[in-house]
Amino acid sequence: MRSQTVLQVGMGVALMAGAISVAGAADMPSSDKDMVLIPKGEFTMGSSHHSDEARHQVVLDAYLIDKFEASNARYKEFMKSTGHPAPAYWDDPRLSKANQPVVGVSWTDASAFCKWDAKRLPTEAEWERAAKGPQGDNHYPWGHTLDPKKANYGQNVGHTTPVDSYPEGVSGFGVYNMAGNVFEWVEDWYDQKFYKESPALNPHGAEKGYNFANQGPVRVLRGGSWLAPESSLHTSHRFWNQPDNNSYGVGLGFRCAKSAQTVSDEAMQAGRDAFIQALVAMGAEKNADAMTSIEKALASEPGNKEYLTTRDLIKKSMKKK
Repeated sequence: MRSQTVLQVGMGVALMAGAISVAGAADMPSSDKDMVLIPKGEFTMGSSHHSDEARHQVVLDAYLIDKFEASNARYKEFMKSTGHPAPAYWDDPRLSKANQPVVGVSWTDASAFCKWDAKRLPTEAEWERAAKGPQGDNHYPWGHTLDPKKANYGQNVGHTTPVDSYPEGVSGFGVYNMAGNVFEWVEDWYDQKFYKESPALNPHGAEKGYNFANQGPVRVLRGGSWLAPESSLHTSHRFWNQPDNNSYGVGLGFRCAKSAQTVSDEAMQAGRDAFIQALVAMGAEKNADAMTSIEKALASEPGNKEYLTTRDLIKKSMKKK
């Protein structure tokens, strides 16, 4: 018994040195179970394909983004809860199944839904990083080569597909349908020149939108749709529309995002110290002291997987006594 515990302690200390700094970002609250954590990092935003996509480096803080596009089922809950009117094409039999993405929504509708869901629309930079994956520069969410089996576009199906369709086409972060299915509203105003003057840290788009065809300022759309051609699928492709206009309605949806809670350096260090104390107490078979220390560690980082696993080990040891 004692040798097994000491072995676990030794392994824990070795793992802690290299892994603990990122472990706290792993677990999600249950309300965020269908969101993906995108860690803080740098990526190449833009491409060489269009003049409004000038390549530039961007660093984003950690954030969460919905794994799936907002579905008809979720939007129905939103309408029932708030009395918000139904979007265009709500009763279209091609587009109205519960697990299909909601379409026919304006930017205003999408923003209202995200606020109701305690979230927000992603920034354009957040959307693009989630689409490009950990490598930071994928032309398509899955890589650099077009594959018709990995996205719904160009009327190759004839309607939207379920929000969890095309699992082989997910981005490197595991986000679904970031190419095709529906265009997705993001938070930012669209400006043709913004990429050339964008700040490098957490950009939030232009201060005002381009007045397209004198119809009013426009917001950004991303990701292509079931109707759009393959040229709209690449991860840097930018499109736009007036925020209260759903003129691309049959292929116009969204997903939500939210900022990730951050842990201060001081709190993280306090958690590490308490974790070490827990490991030492475990090695001495002082389980009550170990439990006190691991609870202190979890107070600093409640979602830290290593801390949670260690607490489970302590509980098992206490039951055997």
